[in-house]
Amino acid sequence: MESSPSALTRLEPIPALTEIAGVRAAFLGRTPGVDVRTDRTTALQRLAEPHRLAAESAGFTFDRLATAEQVHGAEIALVENPGFSPGVDGLITAEPRLPLGIYVADCAAVYLVDRRTHAIGLAHSGKKGSELGIVAVTIRAMAKHFGTQSADLVIHISPCIRPPEYEIDFAPQIIRAAQELGVTEIHDSGICTARHSDWYYSYRRELGQTGRMLALLERLV
Repeated sequence: MESSPSALTRLEPIPALTEIAGVRAAFLGRTPGVDVRTDRTTALQRLAEPHRLAAESAGFTFDRLATAEQVHGAEIALVENPGFSPGVDGLITAEPRLPLGIYVADCAAVYLVDRRTHAIGLAHSGKKGSELGIVAVTIRAMAKHFGTQSADLVIHISPCIRPPEYEIDFAPQIIRAAQELGVTEIHDSGICTARHSDWYYSYRRELGQTGRMLALLERLV
């Protein structure tokens, strides 16, 4: 089944972030009725319209979305314009109305918000990214480019795969990496994607043929 305007994507707000004035955050889960038992590119094509509708219903400036290639590394990009950033797994910006988007299907999307400057970051952190320390790389980049201080950062970890459905629990790795750099306000959804297939896509549970959730983060002013 192809995507249709009537397909309703699961839309999750993130209260810990959206309560910060000048920031909008959301997590788009499974879209019922869209056949995603195919390759990643085709699945994303089928989900494009439902994702757009869900994002716009939540107020995101979706036609200005900035995304990353996501190669399971630890490189990030400083973005100032909409579009696709090749070779990176994280994005940071201080530009208003430039939403960042990261696609996941068991890996974690890590949201980073600077309460003081309203600079934002979004990182794709699965097994490899967590081992390579992409969250620490993102925090340091925000400090370099925006003057972000760890005491001002709020971090949120999206739903992701967790034991016993997966042998590695990378959420605690992400938390430790942030804490080692002095971040104290860290929120973890605590939800396992593989155990809630009615809400989320799971690469492992669905043997690689599945859709993608979309993490969204936008600075408003």
